[in-house]
Amino acid sequence: MNKSFVLLSFMMGVVVLSSNYLVQFPVNYYGLNEVLTYGAFSYPIAFLITDLANRSYGKLIAKQIVYIGFIIGICFTLIFSTNFADLISVRIAVGSGTAFLVAQLIDVQIFDKLRKKDWFIAPLTSSIIGSSVDTFLFFSISFYATGVPWVTLSLGDLAVKILVALIMLIPFRLLLKTLKPV
Repeated sequence: MNKSFVLLSFMMGVVVLSSNYLVQFPVNYYGLNEVLTYGAFSYPIAFLITDLANRSYGKLIAKQIVYIGFIIGICFTLIFSTNFADLISVRIAVGSGTAFLVAQLIDVQIFDKLRKKDWFIAPLTSSIIGSSVDTFLFFSISFYATGVPWVTLSLGDLAVKILVALIMLIPFRLLLKTLKPV
């Protein structure tokens, strides 16, 4: 099996685990505790991984990495960061899995449709749309009717995810040269 494929799949699982853990903690500086969680900073890396796989290896391999990353991420999340006695923790695991799978598969499709355009169009567009879908699904499943200010948190997280998606264009462009198709 290709080393890049294995590495990208593992990295995807680690990003999901990290983001699932970090989303439980609001940013407690500058009054952002009801607007932003730390998960917003790590999760956009998942779109970078998917987009790199899609550009280098194609849609089918990108989907395989999404599925493998999903399995790894969910297993790690259930083992290491889900407190089954806490309903919100369980809802975070369910919301994360659902949002991740739907958003990443949408990202793969959009990227594939836009792959022939300028180099930055596909990763930026697919990441913004995927992040929007992911954010709405995750926060509504995880925090609806819990007392957590999920609407403001989701809007804050989405703003950061869009900013990070713009920044991720730099490593996307640089890393494309290191990944070679099988």
